[in-house]
Parts: sequence; C-alpha cells; structure tokens
Amino acid sequence: MVKQYAALLAWAALLVAVPLAAQWPASWTTPIAPHHIAGNLYYVGGDDLASYLIVTPKGNILINSSMVESVPLIRSSVEQLGFRFSDTKILLISHAHFDHCAGSAEIKRLTGAKYYVMDADVPVVESGGKADFQYGSDKATHFPVTKVDRVLHDGDAVRLGGTVLTAHLTAGHTRGTTTWTLDETEGGRTLHVVIVGSPNVNPGYKLVGNKAYPQIAADYERTFQVLKTLPCDVFLGAHGGYYGMKEKLIRWQKGDKDAFIDPEGYRAYIAEREQAFEKELKQAAIR
Repeated sequence: MVKQYAALLAWAALLVAVPLAAQWPASWTTPIAPHHIAGNLYYVGGDDLASYLIVTPKGNILINSSMVESVPLIRSSVEQLGFRFSDTKILLISHAHFDHCAGSAEIKRLTGAKYYVMDADVPVVESGGKADFQYGSDKATHFPVTKVDRVLHDGDAVRLGGTVLTAHLTAGHTRGTTTWTLDETEGGRTLHVVIVGSPNVNPGYKLVGNKAYPQIAADYERTFQVLKTLPCDVFLGAHGGYYGMKEKLIRWQKGDKDAFIDPEGYRAYIAEREQAFEKELKQAAIR
C-alpha cells in the first residue's frame, strides 16, 4: 500500500507544476465496477476518486461528488446497482478540493439533494475554490459555486432513514477536511466504517510560518490523534488508493465477502501518513 500512497503523492506533485484541469490522472475519470461494501453501503466512484452511496428507506446519501466530469459516472454506477439517482437526498464531501466536490452543483441540480459541508470548508465551496488557503489563486482548481444547505460542525450527526453518520473534523489537508464514520450490519455483525477525508500533506504546503493557515501543523497533529481513536473494521477513503480498493475488489469478486474488513490496514495507513507528516514538519522547521 505504500506504493499506492507514493503514486498519489507523485501525481499531486505533477498537478502542482501544471494546470490541474488538463493533467488529472486518467484513473480519476475511469469507470470501475460499482460494488457492495457492507450493509447499505456501496461504492459508486471511479477507478480512484471515491464516491459512496448509503441506501435508506427515506432516500439515499452520497459522499463525494468528485469532478464535474465524474457526475455521469456516479449516476451510472448508482443505476447499475439498481437504485435511482433521483433518490439522493443528502450530499456530503470529504473535503473542498475540486476532485472531491466540483460535481456538487450538478448533483444538486439533478437530484435536489441537500448539501451538507463542514463549517471550515463552507467558504471554499461557496466561492468555487477561490477561498482555498493553498489553491485559491489557481483558476485551474476552481469549480462551480455551490450553495451549502447545512453547515456541519465537528461531531455532528447526519441522519436519514435509520442511518447515522458522524462528521469528524480532521483538518490540515483543508481547513474542513471531514472523516465520516458509521456502523453497518453485515452477516449479523456490526461493522465500524471509517471513510478517511485525507491526512496528506500536499506538495507546496507550508507547515511552518503559513500566514494563510497559521494553525495548519497543529490541525494535522490533532487529526492524527482523532484518527487513531476511531474504531475501524471497514477502512475506506476519499481515494480508492488509500485503502487498496482495486485489490480488495478483486478479492470480493472472487467470493471474499470480508475483503473490505481491514482494521490492520487502517492502523498501518494512519501510522504511515503520520510519519510522513512528521518528516515533512521537521524538514519545514529547518528550512
């Protein structure tokens, strides 16, 4: 899995150097088979940009609209699973970067879903990316302005049709990066699901003396403390590469219905990302 993290960071470095809209990885908009994960939870994203559908008797919850170009893919995935895209009642995101939220305005238009966003990311979403501390001046990272219907705060619950998700503020990557947790029942077992927002330090981020985001390092430190306390059976994330999605999907397709249960992988991922952050922070301190 370390190779997958390295590949993601290599792409991030490339995107800093060239216009984002023209150079995103092909995997971001490449379809992959939508699939069941556990209970009422399904994967409806692409080959790497992750989107999740939670089905309830009162309508459905979608996590991550991804890019504008991703919306037809997400809709097709939902419908391939036998659900109606128009039944999407609530739209959530992991964080306010264009590759996870640019499609939100279109999804709201198509479904009438209510858009819930963590408080610190609301200015970025409602400015179409212009208020982002790192990328605000880069037009290539901008996206359609989208109105937020409910402002979330750390620890808030999102409820629909018997499903309860908890929003955990895990800031640093953006000010409002959100890790989602919920419980799903599968095979008579209650499984704790964690959908990691992002603990990554992007190339170009300034961890020391950042006038645009003075508390960035402290936020990352708090994020790792939070992530380490979350009980996790099913490990998911904003990118499929975070949790080895494609490899687990192959196992699932071969009959391993526990393929997505990976508490050890979750702990290893968090530990590796924390070590990477601490290394970057030490380097920043001596620059």
